[in-house]
Amino acid sequence: MPEVASPRAMTQTSMVLYSLACTTGLLAMLGSGAQGSTRLAMVALSLCALAAGLASLRWGTSFPRPALHASVVAATAVAVTAVLVSPDPTTAVVVGTLISSVLIHSCYFFALPGVVAHIAMALTAVTAGLMARGDVAMLTALALAASLVGLAVVTRSLVMRASDANRDPLTELANRRGFDQAVQAAMRAGGRADAPVSTALLDLDHFKSVNDSQGHDAGDRLLRQVADTWRDALPPSTVLARHGGDEFALLLPGHSGPAALDVVLGLCALLPGVGVSGGVAEHQGGESAAQLMRRADLALYTAKAGGRGRCELDGGSAAGLAADLAVALDTGAVAVHVQSIIDLRTGEATGVEALARWTHPERGPVSPAEFVAVAEQHDLMIRLGEHVFRTACTQLAELYATTGRRLRLGVNVSGRELCDPTYSERVRAVLAETGWPATETVLEVTESVVEAESSAAVAALHELRDLGFVVAIDDFGTGYSSLSRLDTLPVDILKLDSSFVATITSSPRRATVLRSIVGMARVLGLDVVAEGVETAEQDAQLRGVGCSFGQGWLFGRPAPLPDVVELLDRPAPAPALRA
Repeated sequence: MPEVASPRAMTQTSMVLYSLACTTGLLAMLGSGAQGSTRLAMVALSLCALAAGLASLRWGTSFPRPALHASVVAATAVAVTAVLVSPDPTTAVVVGTLISSVLIHSCYFFALPGVVAHIAMALTAVTAGLMARGDVAMLTALALAASLVGLAVVTRSLVMRASDANRDPLTELANRRGFDQAVQAAMRAGGRADAPVSTALLDLDHFKSVNDSQGHDAGDRLLRQVADTWRDALPPSTVLARHGGDEFALLLPGHSGPAALDVVLGLCALLPGVGVSGGVAEHQGGESAAQLMRRADLALYTAKAGGRGRCELDGGSAAGLAADLAVALDTGAVAVHVQSIIDLRTGEATGVEALARWTHPERGPVSPAEFVAVAEQHDLMIRLGEHVFRTACTQLAELYATTGRRLRLGVNVSGRELCDPTYSERVRAVLAETGWPATETVLEVTESVVEAESSAAVAALHELRDLGFVVAIDDFGTGYSSLSRLDTLPVDILKLDSSFVATITSSPRRATVLRSIVGMARVLGLDVVAEGVETAEQDAQLRGVGCSFGQGWLFGRPAPLPDVVELLDRPAPAPALRA
């Protein structure tokens, strides 16, 4: 890849400049009336320039950088030779102006050190050639050199100004626009050469916390550090770009998907103190650049959902895991565990949250964060959600029929399910099939599910709430947590995120915020469920501020329903529930 111009601009510029050199040489030869060997030499040099232009047009995009430098040196040699063989001083000066092609080439193709080196060599050579003839005045030669220097300065300035439109000013990497252009060019070149092309998206984990805790200057320094570290470690054929925010993009011509993944893993290893998630995709035949980047983005999403600090190859392990998950859903191998929800005012269990659990036949237990992300990516979320809902309704209905114990059921609902036009109909069918009442069912959604108040998702929630379902905002206290949404969304319960609850005993300010949230919820007529309750101290503080319900390992870990019911029937030690 050229250092300033794109490959397409390089080939087009080369063809124009070489054609100009050919035309100028032929016209100068005809105007001078050169005869014999001089005429043949001038024609030969002109044809050489034309041949070089055609070669650049055909193969220029695949030229390695050393070949570009060599072509400029060769062009300088041709121009100086033409100066020396010109039949008269006027023709020599005219031919000497062709060195401007060398200057423009250098300004387009090379970084500043290369530009200076080539311009100095070209001007010195052509000036020496004119002086060596003995029939060109020194002042004439120097005047030509001065005008060419001015041309080079103006050209370089314009080139850099145009280049800035494709560069990120903070990191000096390509920006999204420059990267997209490079991807298009690499795909064309790869298609002609039948060579693989891969792209990657890399995201800095928890970058927002750096800006929030240390300031935006610290965030900018981190971005520049990452850019400098990765730029120095990558081969010249790659393109590294800041794609936006804390996301970087990498173009790897000539790399298959697995080879590109190895490169990305190597880059991540260069930043031991910085968490990085990455997604890699290899270009497939007939695929557009947008489709390629979409697959890289999906791979990045899978990596982040699997716990961050990971790199995933699209079509790699995630695709295999998706196939295995589909089989598990077909065979009923995805288990449903429940975790109890305790009324903190009485210490009694009033409900459970249904949670999917999957043990892979070869890998063993798979993290829910990982297989749920795979389900989202590979259109299995609707099947997974319906399986969990039906299984939990069936089990709880049987528990009620045999023991008379009624436990309210909480189920997580994804955005894809809510936006499915058949979702309401399907959940009503499950209730009719199992006999479980809608009034004892809590639909738990995160605010991101209804981001920007998606009309389809919000409409579905209103419809289901009208049928008697209870709606809970899950993970409240993190992410968006916009208070205005409590007025626009159909909400009955706030579930405080476990990361918020974890600090209420160590952070006085967090404890104050907790008290305010509980008070606000009481005024709005909302119940509050605190997730992630693990210690008696947290339990005591939650009770002290009037929190309605608690859920967490202190009251029991997720387990099959019979095991949870057996635990609930045991007398609980007083300190565990009433510390």
